[in-house]
Amino acid sequence: MPQQQLLKQLPLLRRYARALLGGQKAGDQLVQETLQAILDRKVTIAAGLSPRVAIYKAFHEVWTLRPAQHGTAVSRADQRLQQLGAVSRVALLLTAMEGFSFAEAGSILSIPLDEVEAQVVAAQAEIDAQLATRVLIIEDEWVIALDLKTLVTELGHEVVGVAPTHSKAIELAQQGNFGLVLADIQLADGSSGIDAVTDILQSFNVPVIFITAFPDRLLTGERPEPTYLITKPFLSENVKATIAQALFFHDARSGAEPTARIA
Repeated sequence: MPQQQLLKQLPLLRRYARALLGGQKAGDQLVQETLQAILDRKVTIAAGLSPRVAIYKAFHEVWTLRPAQHGTAVSRADQRLQQLGAVSRVALLLTAMEGFSFAEAGSILSIPLDEVEAQVVAAQAEIDAQLATRVLIIEDEWVIALDLKTLVTELGHEVVGVAPTHSKAIELAQQGNFGLVLADIQLADGSSGIDAVTDILQSFNVPVIFITAFPDRLLTGERPEPTYLITKPFLSENVKATIAQALFFHDARSGAEPTARIA
């Protein structure tokens, strides 16, 4: 398979890796290890698969063989992951966040189709039941804000407020008592959701998920990037899976730095 086709998949693989491991540094490191393993022929690119499925499969082979990193926030999350079921959480991410079909996820994980379906259902139920919180939404399009509020409520969370501007976001945040932020990057009065999140994270240690029609503004590779990023228009399953993942890792960090910081 031509290397150029594989390299085109790297931005999406980097996004997935940081969501899987809970941070940009750990995710990017594992992507680099995967590329090196492919070059060194320690893992092979499976024939007959699409370039994206093939490189994700190689990535998972490297992740499976990787020794545990004891004493880190990631290893603590991995310990909790084992309690929930590694295959369940990964199957959920691959299908709901990355958009792979159940068949493609089965190829990536080397498990049967019916097992993928069962694991996805199990993961969503287990994670949702454990991680209820209060959510601040920063979004200037009210139709989208309403959709997000509905999704969040269906998951058992409570919405503390919807902010269409930077100033409103800070006002709502100052009231405290929230555990997750969903944020657009371009707001109603021309202000920046990135700036709002940066200001909020000066005082609050909460996970942040950016939901934007302009992902390229955040995925530059030139500065710290958000761990969790969803592209508009979004699927409800994508939002649900990413919320579960963000809360899963943040809860497992035990006082680590905020999940997302944008320089």
